[in-house]
Amino acid sequence: MSNRKLRTIASWFCGKGGTTETSTLVSYQDNQKQEKVEEIISETHDDKDIKVDLCFVLDCTGSMGGYINAAKDCIQQVVEHMERTNPNIKLWIGFCGYRDHCDGDNRLQIFDFTNSHEEFKDYISKKVIADGGGDAPEDVLGGLDAAVKKLNWCHSTRVLLHMGDYPPHGTDFWKLDDSYPNGDPNGLTAESVLNDIKSSGISYYFGKITDNTDEMIRIFQGILGKFLVFDLTSNGNDPEELVAKVFGSICSSITTTVTLNGSMEKSRQRKVLEKDSREPNWNTLPVKTGELMNYRFPRSLVDILDPNYFRIKSNIISRKFSYKHAPKPFASGAEQYAYFGLDVTHDSSKKIVIKERIIKANSFGKCLEAAEASTIASFLSREFNSAIEQVGIDKKVNFLQVQVLRRTAGFSTRYFTVEPKFLDAKFKRFNANSGVIKEYHSTLEAFAHFTYEYTKGYLVVYDLQGIELVDQFLLTDPAIQCTDRYRFGGTNLGKRGIDDNFLVNHKCDSVCQKLGLNIKS
Repeated sequence: MSNRKLRTIASWFCGKGGTTETSTLVSYQDNQKQEKVEEIISETHDDKDIKVDLCFVLDCTGSMGGYINAAKDCIQQVVEHMERTNPNIKLWIGFCGYRDHCDGDNRLQIFDFTNSHEEFKDYISKKVIADGGGDAPEDVLGGLDAAVKKLNWCHSTRVLLHMGDYPPHGTDFWKLDDSYPNGDPNGLTAESVLNDIKSSGISYYFGKITDNTDEMIRIFQGILGKFLVFDLTSNGNDPEELVAKVFGSICSSITTTVTLNGSMEKSRQRKVLEKDSREPNWNTLPVKTGELMNYRFPRSLVDILDPNYFRIKSNIISRKFSYKHAPKPFASGAEQYAYFGLDVTHDSSKKIVIKERIIKANSFGKCLEAAEASTIASFLSREFNSAIEQVGIDKKVNFLQVQVLRRTAGFSTRYFTVEPKFLDAKFKRFNANSGVIKEYHSTLEAFAHFTYEYTKGYLVVYDLQGIELVDQFLLTDPAIQCTDRYRFGGTNLGKRGIDDNFLVNHKCDSVCQKLGLNIKS
């Protein structure tokens, strides 16, 4: 394919995207988002090669010619894209084509895994023809079953990308004309085939071409759980558009699987440190030095909505910092250890909490993420406090300011977050990122609603935890759900997190009403 066409494809894909709303874990809309994917992968796999078995399962009946050609035409782009962006990902490519039971020996076509994309292209070009099929449903289950059992899956990262425009046989999937209304004539069931996929450690993805497969998707997700569904519809059979969409779905499938596998690997990597809940004798501990950094406070909503605001070096303020650090953590969570600390930079010392990530990879980026969320929550709480003061509500919402500590000793550099130590009051988790309300307070629920309205639906500050005082809630470590999935780390579930975890559960109360927020009964 010419360079001009490749540029056209890249331009089209960046402009329109290639996945449905539920599948945008990975996007190629700009370099920042691609760098985020690379960062996630590099966190867990370092410099090791990640060997990926990628299997295409394609309906090869008459209507699928364009998609067969697209898979063939874009595979070299996929290989080159991975070599350029994630060179430690090495691809082995396999193929399973299916038609229908009436097609006899041509019902299934198998091409075992190879690391030669030229061999793959040659096979697809010369051996795979869009032909056959009888009624509307096809031998989907036979194709998936053959892909699992007849291909030599030999690497731990396994991706199966299924593309088809019609469902399997059986009235569960298709209510119209069907030669096999009772289901697969060979006795295969969706449950048996998909459970084999699951037990084989294969990640399943589907490229949706028509609405005819909607019921199939629903049934498959009921068995496998949620999986990514890519929008492969093509207007006017534009081959370049088709190649771009298939390219996007392949890249997303690979990087998503590698990322998910990496997350599981991270959980296995976590070490356990001995904890001590007692504050140490500070007189026995040495003074350490480092650099303390925080974000310049945003001036307006425009800064909040602009992710680049938090990437500009001039918006990071740094200063020298002297401190003492307890040798053992007093607490731990899923991702961090918390240590007692003492700020001795000035004449009067201040008690602080120092937090260090359990997984050290990219700890600087993760610490900056925490500081960004804290800064945004602080800005929005200031706006909220101003609003409630005008309607006669006295109890404020405030957040501890998170700063990032860089400590270099010899050739080793470590990163921490630092925040003031809470007063001696009972620490509570008022609500959770999942939308569950642990302890109801109308002011806190109204604050979350306020963040949604103030940012015009862009984000919600939630997972509110901290202490309750007479005149304020003093909070720390908030989570932010945001429509931009590439901000605020792994706890950000995107628009789905806003809709399903917050809006569905939120009930407006008196504080929402006094603030004139959009009432949600």
